[in-house]
Amino acid sequence: MSDRIAAAARLAPSASLTVEEVLRVRHWNEHLFSFSISRPPSFRFRSGEFVMIGLPGDGRPLLRAYSIASPAYADELEFLSIKVPDGPLTSRLQKIHRGDHIYLGRKPTGTLVADALLPGKRLFLLSTGTGLAPFLSLARDPDIYDRFGQIVLVHCVRQVSDLAFRDELESQLAGDPLVQDQALLQFHYIPTVTREPFRNAGRIDALIDNGRLFGHPLTGPGHFDRETDRIMMCGSMAMIRDLQARFEALGFREGSNAAPGDFVIERAFVG
Repeated sequence: MSDRIAAAARLAPSASLTVEEVLRVRHWNEHLFSFSISRPPSFRFRSGEFVMIGLPGDGRPLLRAYSIASPAYADELEFLSIKVPDGPLTSRLQKIHRGDHIYLGRKPTGTLVADALLPGKRLFLLSTGTGLAPFLSLARDPDIYDRFGQIVLVHCVRQVSDLAFRDELESQLAGDPLVQDQALLQFHYIPTVTREPFRNAGRIDALIDNGRLFGHPLTGPGHFDRETDRIMMCGSMAMIRDLQARFEALGFREGSNAAPGDFVIERAFVG
């Protein structure tokens, strides 16, 4: 029996976990991959939430929180992950193939949801690396286009090949069954690269300072305005810490499910 088959045979559902089949795996480069798994009929989540996924460990499942990248209406669940050679979970997860099985938590949760924000005109989704994942879900949620006039997705990475899902995002989600018409008018994708030549160079704070974050085709003020703008952040701790301090200095207030505000971060990946 192969190692893969033996591992699958050890998986068993529990009160908190289901066992799902791997449907697709896509390797973007040497340290980034995405994968899709089957979705239980009873599994419900809000765009932007995360869930626990994992593999068998020594005596108990080895689990980690992953943001759901697929839209809430999709038949499959998609995730985006880095490859860590010595990572307890990712060193094994990066080797999964179609037909393998993994654990899926039964209860998604998280703060990167529209309900945690006050009404506004522009929604900025600021991400680095795999922090893109929850915003892939939000950008394909029809409700977000009813709440905000403009959706601006910023993705900052080190090298061009790290720009996962770039073709889909640059096409303004053309072909999406529910949002393609709205996205053509309301969705804006701003990729930026820090270590290779690219049309946008530098970190997100540099794009804010030089005004490129607010350039054409966006409308509205050429700066962050608490009256019009709402913000979600996901990615590196350094990025979130620096930008959170910037927004709070401008009077923006952090929101939550219980008390909506001007910006939100996913604290499950920060604390």
